[in-house]
Formats: sequence, C-alpha cells, structure tokens
Amino acid sequence: MPTHPPERIVGERVVVRRYAPHDAAALVRSVTESLEHLRPWMPWIRHEPQTVEQRVEMIETWTKEWDEATNFVYTMVDPADESRIIGGTGLHLRNGPDEIEIGYWVHIDHVGRGVATESARLLTTAGLALDGKEAVLICHDRANRASGAVPRKLGYRLVEEYSRPNEAPAETGIHHKWRVTAAEWIALG
Repeated sequence: MPTHPPERIVGERVVVRRYAPHDAAALVRSVTESLEHLRPWMPWIRHEPQTVEQRVEMIETWTKEWDEATNFVYTMVDPADESRIIGGTGLHLRNGPDEIEIGYWVHIDHVGRGVATESARLLTTAGLALDGKEAVLICHDRANRASGAVPRKLGYRLVEEYSRPNEAPAETGIHHKWRVTAAEWIALG
C-alpha cells in the first residue's frame, strides 16, 4: 500500500490536487471572497486575510509535510478552469495511527453544489488506500449542519459526540465525529 495519496484526483464537479506555489494568489482571492462565510466555523480564519507571500510560505510548509507524509493538504479546483480555487481539503494525520481525518472548506459561490461531498468521497477512497489506514474520520461542530451533511450523505457513522473548547465564533463546543472503515466503505460501494 502507498504511504502517500495521489497528488491529483479528478471528479465530476471538482479536481482535488496538491497545492503548488503558483496557487498562492488564487488561494488569497478565494479565501478573501469567502471570509464571512468561513468565519463562523474555521478557526484559521482569524489569521485572514493573508498576503500572497504568506500563502507561498504556507504552501511550502504543506509541501514539506506532504513529502514527509505527515499531512496531505489539497486544493479543490474547478475542472473547467484549474486556476480557480473553489475550496480546500486534506487528509490529516491527527488521530490514531490507523485513522486519517478529512477536513474541508468551500468557496461561498460553490456552497450547496456537492463539491465538499465529492471531494470527501474521493479522499475517503484515497485515505483508505494508504498504508495502515483502517478508517477515515470527519469531525465538525454540532451546529455546522452543512459540514455534517457530507459524512451523512457518504454513509459514515456518527460514532461520538464530545466536548471541545470553542475555536471559532459559531461553535457550540460540542463536536461530532463521523467514521467509516475500509470494510464499510467497500460495502457502501
């Protein structure tokens, strides 16, 4: 089994691929256009807006993490125009050694179009193909219904509700953890 997921995965509504330094300006634009949409749920938004130079540094960090197989950060781009960033996602190694977590955000103009669900579907398959990964997780604040709809649509099981200090303005402090195992994912087909 591979230790790294694919660098580029093509879906019908979205292409999920590694960030490259040339994506910095498009990332600044995408996040800036979506600031108020993202602010309630994304803790990292308090550091926004960032400059192109700051984004280049961040992409360099993500490149190093990818190369070291410690974190796999992707951009979501429009299949018709890959220079247009419509969101961000990733496979994150912040849980047990046999689990990997998917996170995502979507540009305000692409909310409700299925890009988060499609990206999570693509990354679930990629994550479960990694060496030693038995399950994929998606975690979100209980009040973030849009984020919760994604694992529900994909057939993940809600396995835990837990308390966590609020990190973003709209958070309740109660988080949901969704999980799907490799066997369950195959059965969902």
